[in-house]
Amino acid sequence: MERKARKVYLRMKTLKEAQDIWTDRFKATRTGIEEIEVTEALNRVTASPVFARRSVPHYHGAAMDGYAVDAALTFGASDVKPLRLKVGSEAFPVDTGDPLPDGTNAVIMIEHVFPIKEDEIEIRSPAYPWQHVRKVGEDIVAGELILPERHLLKPADLACLLAAGIKTVKVYRKPLVWIQPTGSELVPPSKADLLKPGDIIEFNGTMIKAMVEECNALGILQEIVPDEKDAISEAVKKALKSEVDLLIINAGSSAGSEDYTAQIVDELGRVLVHGVTMMPGKPVVLGEIDGKPVVGLPGYPVSALLAFDQFVRPLLWQLQGIWPPAKKYVDAVVGRKIASKLGLDEFVRVIVGRVADRLVAMPIQRGAGVITSLTRADGIVVVSQEKEGFRDGETVKVELLRPEYSVDWNLLMIGSHDNTIDVLASELKRADSRIRLVSSNVGSLGGLMALRRGLAHLAGSHLLNTADGSYNFSYVEQYLKGIPVRLIELAKRQQGFIVQKGNPKNIRDVKDLARGDVTFINRQGGAGTRILLDYELEKAGIQPESIKGYDQEEYTHMAVAVAVVSGRADAGMGIFAAARALELDFVPVTEERYDLIIREDMWEDRKIRTLLDIVSSDRFRGIVRDLGGYDPSNSGTVRGIWNGTEWVERRD
Repeated sequence: MERKARKVYLRMKTLKEAQDIWTDRFKATRTGIEEIEVTEALNRVTASPVFARRSVPHYHGAAMDGYAVDAALTFGASDVKPLRLKVGSEAFPVDTGDPLPDGTNAVIMIEHVFPIKEDEIEIRSPAYPWQHVRKVGEDIVAGELILPERHLLKPADLACLLAAGIKTVKVYRKPLVWIQPTGSELVPPSKADLLKPGDIIEFNGTMIKAMVEECNALGILQEIVPDEKDAISEAVKKALKSEVDLLIINAGSSAGSEDYTAQIVDELGRVLVHGVTMMPGKPVVLGEIDGKPVVGLPGYPVSALLAFDQFVRPLLWQLQGIWPPAKKYVDAVVGRKIASKLGLDEFVRVIVGRVADRLVAMPIQRGAGVITSLTRADGIVVVSQEKEGFRDGETVKVELLRPEYSVDWNLLMIGSHDNTIDVLASELKRADSRIRLVSSNVGSLGGLMALRRGLAHLAGSHLLNTADGSYNFSYVEQYLKGIPVRLIELAKRQQGFIVQKGNPKNIRDVKDLARGDVTFINRQGGAGTRILLDYELEKAGIQPESIKGYDQEEYTHMAVAVAVVSGRADAGMGIFAAARALELDFVPVTEERYDLIIREDMWEDRKIRTLLDIVSSDRFRGIVRDLGGYDPSNSGTVRGIWNGTEWVERRD
């Protein structure tokens, strides 16, 4: 079959250039104006100035409980010369908010009144005019400006409008957005149970619609259109005939043989930008047709989200006449080196936590298709196109994706991966919804290095000392000199070979890995599992280079299991629980101890204390035991206390 010709990008624009072009083209464009009930106007933007129809208060009213009087009658009253007033003719009982009787201009607080008779009171100090009185127009004067044009209405504004006698208000109409998913491989979420290889659930549309609604706009999610130029073109024409203010086409914005967005926009209108020097999000299309803005968002979810944030979000607020709400930024220390390409503004997702007195930003997965990188992320660090990245320890600006207070409740765990960490994260949320365990899987040695540099609260480790068979002690001595820590047993677990169902390659021990018909998947250097494998290979006299796939690495036990179940590998070393989770077979090799290593200066931290209570509980032990391949009998046991120089306590 003849291969379709591949298109090329128009001249790429920098992010700043693209933003300026886009903003300038639609800076004067607004949605229509509608008049709505004030009671329904929360978060709407005023389309004209609003003036008071009545004063607030519209009568002189008592500001205190007491007696209304003519202040002139009270002059001369004192402790040595009390004054008596007749109730009903000279003094009138009032409650807060009551209108003042005619002829009165002050209120004497009830606490300062001494009853003499049923119809007579005594006072011992004079009142002054308008004392404890809310005068007409004290808050709002009829005819004065209450709110200007282009004001975002908040709860107190609605109360103010109603108080001033205003029942309806003119506002900019919420932008109406047509969201058009495209892709022959897409299936609607309703058919998720019927997926076949090559099918992808269409979830971007729901994400985009939710982001549109966060911008105080209305999203209309359309049915999927296949990767056919005529079909997409017809959908675009249909959108243009509707009342929508903005058209978003998702996927097909790149320069592949079946990417038609830019071509269609160019034929029906004008392409303003095709391709922006940002990553993820480079293949974005910005254009206009019949005066309406059209955006082609990339198909990868992270690219779509970041391109939306840079171009669609500000436009939706601009259509309503205001700037988008300001983003929140904090300074943080980079926990692991961030490398980037020159010539691109890269948006790196990070988890953020406060360790001691500083915020630490730890980069997580960066692929444009890794949607979990955004569900896990606390913030985004932008590496500008002039830089090749940031060194570890360098201070950077982080755009927060969560409220600032929440990062103080993040518990940063760096080190080895284990399935029980997911259990621990869930149980922490159950115990205290503010606490969030965020982990970065860099291997056991990486966790120790993070502790040494003060970049984590705790680490997960299962480093085997091949000389004496102990776990973690010798590595703490070597890498954490001067850093007091405690070793807490989380669980003992079965390590072995994860193999395909039925073990078709008949893998029985480490020697079978060197067979020519076996493909292996490895863990990364510095992982405790890698150290264990190398130890077993050395004992068996097997050279690593003789194993096909030894240089192919994954960062978690579940990733190893996925490589096996998908057929990428015949075997990989990992824990029994990972094999069981994916219904794979397992060949045991050894039982090892997995410890939590906690900095001593974090020991009394409330988050750590909550964690320790959990790992020592029968509930946690029961859940972990049910995972299979674990012995949590001693979870929560202190295995060692290291003062930075020597072991104060050590229990092998």
